Amino acid sequence: MSGTSSGPAPDALELAALLCSRVCHDLISPVGAIVNGLEVLDDNPKPDDREFALELIRKSARTASARLQFCRLAFGAAGSAGAQIDLGDALTMARGHIEDGKTSITWNLPRLLLPKNRVKLLLNMLIIAQQTIPRGGVLTVDPIGEGEAMSFRVTATGLNARLPQNIVDLLNSTGGVDAHAVQPYYTRLLAEACGLKVALQAEGEAMVVSAS
Repeated sequence: MSGTSSGPAPDALELAALLCSRVCHDLISPVGAIVNGLEVLDDNPKPDDREFALELIRKSARTASARLQFCRLAFGAAGSAGAQIDLGDALTMARGHIEDGKTSITWNLPRLLLPKNRVKLLLNMLIIAQQTIPRGGVLTVDPIGEGEAMSFRVTATGLNARLPQNIVDLLNSTGGVDAHAVQPYYTRLLAEACGLKVALQAEGEAMVVSAS
């Protein structure tokens, strides 16, 4: 991930453009794989190659769908102002987007409705935590407090877990951002909208993202 740029924080128009770029980045790989699979089918392949192409298309379509649903909840409007979101739905979206055979989620939250910005904050905290375990591992989600005022703690454990300093800086400052860095910046904005502060720090060999 590239470092942050110098300069002022993005205005609303630039922030919208940066978030759109982030979503496109998440989708380009599976959509490109679908196109590649269709091109193989167009070439009248042998049966083995045809089955390989079909499996590639199936897998990539599932990935693209899961990423779209996650991004809709994590970055999108997700209902009207004042809307609430079921934490059970958030778990389904998170598992579809993050769990891949290398990374798993341990979810210790009760099933209840929370204001949408708190749920969006949680999903974005999971993205940050995932970036600290590039070789995979476990993301453990625990509550801080209860009811509608509930906040969250996400603990990432895995081989060679690391603390990306640029993400720490973005969570703590108003420095300029680019399309690569907009997600942690957006996470901080969500936390502020909830009256919270989000932080990333090492606790022993674990990396912890918390909002309080």
